[in-house]
Order: sequence, then C-alpha cells, then structure tokens
Amino acid sequence: MTINTTIEQLELSQFLRSGDHIVMGQACGEPTTLVEALIAQGSAIGNLSAFIATSFSGLFTPESTDSFSLFSMGAIGALRALTKVHKLGIIPCHVSQVAPMIEAGIMPCDVAFIQVSPADANGNHSLGLISDYVLAAVDKARVVIAEVNDQVPFSNGEHIHSSQIDCAVQVSRTPVQVLAAKISELDEAIARHAAEYFEDGSVIQTGVGAVPDAILRLLHDRKDLGVHSGMLGDGLVELVEAGVITNARKKIDTGVSINGALIGTQRLYDWADRNPLMRMCRTSYTHDAAVLAQLDKLVTINSAMEVDLTGQVNAEQSGAAYMGGTGGQVDFVRAGARSPGGHAIIALPATAKGGSISRITVALSGPVTTARTDVDVIVTEFGAAELKGQSLAERTRRLIAIAHPDFQEALSREAHIIQQRGF
Repeated sequence: MTINTTIEQLELSQFLRSGDHIVMGQACGEPTTLVEALIAQGSAIGNLSAFIATSFSGLFTPESTDSFSLFSMGAIGALRALTKVHKLGIIPCHVSQVAPMIEAGIMPCDVAFIQVSPADANGNHSLGLISDYVLAAVDKARVVIAEVNDQVPFSNGEHIHSSQIDCAVQVSRTPVQVLAAKISELDEAIARHAAEYFEDGSVIQTGVGAVPDAILRLLHDRKDLGVHSGMLGDGLVELVEAGVITNARKKIDTGVSINGALIGTQRLYDWADRNPLMRMCRTSYTHDAAVLAQLDKLVTINSAMEVDLTGQVNAEQSGAAYMGGTGGQVDFVRAGARSPGGHAIIALPATAKGGSISRITVALSGPVTTARTDVDVIVTEFGAAELKGQSLAERTRRLIAIAHPDFQEALSREAHIIQQRGF
C-alpha cells in the first residue's frame, strides 16, 4: 500500500537501509525534493550510494555529497564541479546500457527516487520529463519513492501506476529548467556547415546546447522533418510550431516525435502536457539499433572535446579534467552513419582555451568515446570533413582542412608519417 506524505513528514530512515544503492531520475526529471531529503538525512542512515546520469539542479556539491557516495556515467551538467574535487565516481557506459545493467543487477538498485505527475482517473502517473532508465529502476527497486509534483506535465508515453509506488511525497515546485545557451558567432559558423546535411524529410537526433540550437534555427525552410532523439529541447518546439517538424515521412511512429527526456524551460513542459504529437520512451526504444535502422535520412548531432587526425573522438576527458560523458553518442553515431540518406555529425569548435589549443589533434588527451570506424562527418567553423569510407591518409588531409589555420602547418608535419605509410 502506498504511503502518502509530505516532505516535512518524510523520514527516509523508514525506507532506506545502510548500504542501500539509490537510482535517481535524471536531468529535468531529477526529483529535487527527494535529493534535498537525502542530503539532509543521508548521513544518519549511513553508507548510501546514489546514481544519476546527469544533473542540472546544482544540488550536488562537494559539501552536500558528504552524506553519500555519488556515481554517474559522466560529468554532464552541474556534475562537472564534483570531478574537480574527486567526489564523483564515473561508470563508463552508454546511456542505453544503464537500464539493462539495472535489470541484470550489475548496477545495484535497492531504492528508486523518481519524479512523476499527479495520477489520472485510472491511477496512472506520467513519468513527466524523463523516461530512459526510470522504469527499469522502478521494476528492480525494493522501495520506490516518488515525488508527485503537480507542476510536472502529464506527457504522452510511459506511465507508472500508483500501486507501484511505496511512498508518494506530494510537492508543488517548478521542475529543473535548462535555459537556452547563448549562441555566439562561432556557434553560428559551425551550425551553417552542419545544417547543410539536413534535407526535407530528415529525422533529427540532437542534444541541447548552443550549437544544436543554432543548427535548429537554420532549418525553418525545411519541410516534414521528423524527430527520434534521446532528448528534446525548446528549439524543437519552435520547429513544431512553425510547421517544419511534422514527422509525416517517418516509416515508423509517423506523426509523432519520439523522445526520452525533456530538457528545457516551462515553454517546453507546457507544450508536452498531454500532447499526442510527442511520445516519451525508454532507452530500449529511443536508442535501439533495430528501431533506429528503420529510419531513413536520420541525421544525428553530437559534440566532442577533440578529434585526432584519424577520426577518433573524445567527448569525455581533457587531460586530468573529466568534463563530459559517453551519453548516447555512439548509439546515434552508428545509426546516423548507416541510415540511408542520413549522416552522423560530430560538431566542435576548432580550438579551445582562447585559441591556444587545437581540437583537431595528433593524439587525444583523453579516452576514445567514438571509434574512428564509426565516425562519419566532423564539423568545425571552418567546414565539414566527410570521413566515412576514406583512407587514414585522406582523413588527415580533410581534418587538417577544417582545423584552425594557425595549427594547420604543425598538423601537416605530424600527418606526414600517416600519409607516407598509409596508417
């Protein structure tokens, strides 16, 4: 039977045991009230650990995480600050692997912290702003604690019945919002090259940030675009309202934008409320290779910290600083590169640190996130390098051509060996 309570009455010690592993909803679906309770009460329970894929709330700080251990698949959003003081444990994995690892018990889940909308007449709560691995956590957990927030939209897609919730905490607060990033001239320059790969009827996968937003702004003259993505932001809503996104030409889910996370502002949340034009799905659908293989003209947009001269992509770590994560990049890069008429775009500025470092580099300073065997198109403000099907020697020439001119001579000297021997 579900226990209904308020945050003032919530005692986590009634539900949590020392040594428990907690899995939380992420991004704008982060159950912030429950996180605050964990921060306040966790030390009294002791030996707790928690997993969250991304966080934009700012609640996780070096001080607040003293009462439990925090793990993630990357330093995305506000989690980056924790890596600087070694307070975040990184589990290298694709976001699509999180749910299967929970289901298999590889990633322990004793307690699920989730955020949901109020229930409908049939007792079903919408998962609201995040689907991805939430239901896997609910099905595996010994205890499900739900933050029932009357400001969370009732989104079309995955639901949870009231009977599956052990403790329902009634709250009314604005969910986490992620404001649109300020778009610079540099972002616009990158976007102009990337936008050329979108045709009428293309299906979009994108993240959030200045470059993706800048790309979307350039697509208002396209027709019948579709969406199949791990996340949706405010920029896609603008294209829907302008009649550009119709999903009319998709072979599957015709007329519906498929999505796993809503990451944006109240405008996005209001649009998503009971909207039949969008469906929230778990990662076993949004990122599944067999599903993605049914999409023609799939164009995927992902970012990177650096790319080496053979096409290896690092989207995670720069030297000793862990700054990103794997996310869904590899799943979507492979899908876009294989889609008939599609493309997989990795977009990044040509330089970093005020122009002092080239992001097109001889050797990566961090791990390989996307292998050179999967890479398709690399885009900087200086152009697009189409690498799929090209020899290693030709790749070096194409990548040097989109590097900053200040670094092209040095890169050419280093590339000479590859060009001479062919590998």
